[in-house]
Amino acid sequence: MNLDQLRKIFPLAGAKAAVFLEPLNRAMVEFEINTPMRQVAFLAQIGHESAQLFYVQELASGAAYEGRADLGNTQKGDGIRFKGRGLIQITGRANYVAAMLALDVDCVEHPEVLEQPELAARSAAWFWKTHGLNELADDQLFTEITKRINGGLNGQQDRLALYAAARIVLINNGGKDV
Repeated sequence: MNLDQLRKIFPLAGAKAAVFLEPLNRAMVEFEINTPMRQVAFLAQIGHESAQLFYVQELASGAAYEGRADLGNTQKGDGIRFKGRGLIQITGRANYVAAMLALDVDCVEHPEVLEQPELAARSAAWFWKTHGLNELADDQLFTEITKRINGGLNGQQDRLALYAAARIVLINNGGKDV
């Protein structure tokens, strides 16, 4: 993917597109997001989760996640400490521990490292692959992808709009006749 393509998919990204281009390309290679359909679905999802690369930290305080054993938040303060970060908004102590082990970075002691462009992209791509989303993208099961990321269909209209934009740019030759 090149900068022009990323800007067409995320027109609101502005200068962030240049910041995230190479980290995204490296992360997609590392985690086998390596077909047009996988890339289209991945970019649509992270586009929604990050408001087109603008946010790498959840806006809410994270207090709503306090005590959520399903997220591994078993210690006081875990909800706020392990709120969503990265381009896919990894949430909860359990996910941070798994990311730490997989990415070889201490995001448990220093959760804010997932806000850096390289790790924001890598953590998103890691989550994507480890949750079987490449295979769902291959089968074009976009609604199921949203449910695995979000737990529901929050923001599905925006996700679908980004999916359509990414398809035009990455699959349909930018909307030009092929």
